[in-house]
Amino acid sequence: MPVIAIDGPSGAGKGTLSRLVAKRLGYHLLDSGALYRLTALAAMNAGADLDDPEAVATVARHLDVRFDAAGEDTRILLQEQDVSRDIRTEAVSMNASRVAAYPPVREALLQRQRDFRQAPGLVADGRDMGTTVFPDAGVKIFLTASPEARAERRYLQLREKGEKVDMDALVADIRERDKRDSERAVSPLKPASDAHLVDSTELTIEQVLERILSYTR
Repeated sequence: MPVIAIDGPSGAGKGTLSRLVAKRLGYHLLDSGALYRLTALAAMNAGADLDDPEAVATVARHLDVRFDAAGEDTRILLQEQDVSRDIRTEAVSMNASRVAAYPPVREALLQRQRDFRQAPGLVADGRDMGTTVFPDAGVKIFLTASPEARAERRYLQLREKGEKVDMDALVADIRERDKRDSERAVSPLKPASDAHLVDSTELTIEQVLERILSYTR
């Protein structure tokens, strides 16, 4: 079953491009970064003991989740209920950080991610899709952009929401996150040896989309 793995740092545009590629090809979509939040929310809804790694891992193994790429934004469905906003609450964010540290949960979600590989194909968005989760993916993309370009995109997003932000602080945060993600012991952020490197700094979304689709052809 074909898999297109799209990895890269925060702010590079993976989410948007993954949704567009999935929509264009009629493939399923996996937003791997949302799975820990979904696990936390599902465990909270089920009344599971969040201090029990095995109990949370059981929830993770049986996540009934679907990513809908049909619209302008990806809809995240848990048991067919749209929880796109619910998983962004402070309580879910805090619990997601807790459960992400449990090895049984990480192991359960590794298999759960692989279960998304269904006909006619899958677009997998994350940081270790091409290196750890789908090392045999037919097309691997490592999408990046300069820290300054990613900070500017984030700046505009936050401004649209009416939030006051400091550009220098955003650049510093992105550089720190890149360093942390690339140096972590488990599944560090790095391109697969056979990945196509795509730098979106000077490209439009349409240009990046066409480049990725050219690799799939």
